Amino acid sequence: MNRPVIHVLLGAFLISFSAVWVKLAEVPPATSGLYRVFFGFLILFPVTFWRREIHKISEPKLRLIFFCGLVFGLDLLFWHQSILYIGPGLATIISNFQVFLLAIYGIVFLKEKIRLHFLLSIPTAFLGLFLVVGVNWNQLSANYKIGIFFGLLTALCYVAFLISLRKIQQDNNRTSFFFTLMLISFFSTLCMGLEMNLQGKTFIIPDSRNLFFLLMLALFSQVIGWILITNAISLIRASLTGFILLLQPTLSFLWDVIFFSRPTDFLNWLGIIITLSAIYMGVHRPEETAPLQSSRKSLLLPDRENPER
Repeated sequence: MNRPVIHVLLGAFLISFSAVWVKLAEVPPATSGLYRVFFGFLILFPVTFWRREIHKISEPKLRLIFFCGLVFGLDLLFWHQSILYIGPGLATIISNFQVFLLAIYGIVFLKEKIRLHFLLSIPTAFLGLFLVVGVNWNQLSANYKIGIFFGLLTALCYVAFLISLRKIQQDNNRTSFFFTLMLISFFSTLCMGLEMNLQGKTFIIPDSRNLFFLLMLALFSQVIGWILITNAISLIRASLTGFILLLQPTLSFLWDVIFFSRPTDFLNWLGIIITLSAIYMGVHRPEETAPLQSSRKSLLLPDRENPER
């Protein structure tokens, strides 16, 4: 397994703790989302300044970074709206349709060669994720179609974010990923702050305890987690990136069980096993070995082009 894949796996692992920090912070989801990107910007700014990586960038690239930050902010906003209508389980399932969209994008536009075992692992992992988060159909409201619509918008925004982030990092004159992520966090903050102001939502952090957990959310989920992914995203297939990110909701469920004693049943645990196994199947690429007979021939027969070898 190469280093970029390991970086994306570690990034997904760290981001999976987002729900833990949000739950401990005890603030509204929109508020936690805003301070996640805002504190992320405040952490990244001095680091980028210290590394002397703040510099002027071209207008086209700035527009792309602005778009990247905008769609990431919209991704968080749409996901929170989807949860209000259809609950966190189904909202998580629909938003992770990104894995199929990214696979299609990789095949059609990037001409990625997808192996059969990878194609089979995608629906297998998605089935496992469905079993992991579960869906309580009795909680669906009468206008659940609106929630599904917001969930699909979440998936589209997530795909747009990952594709634009990949394009930014693929630039020949690659901008520092610290600087890139700092600007993305800044533009996401503007997007979410404007929406919260229009909706009249609170910006108040109740106490120092909540402030600490929001800082941990920003440090691990917005900064370190996405630095790992940003640094590697242009070096691996787009379809594989989206697939690995299915690890986030799976581990989030696991942390909910460990830290908050979430009730679980056999299907939930079966879903975790299926999802993790499918992710391993999709990430692992067995070495292609030559047939034994060919290997023996190469050892016993002389090389006609270089008989002295």
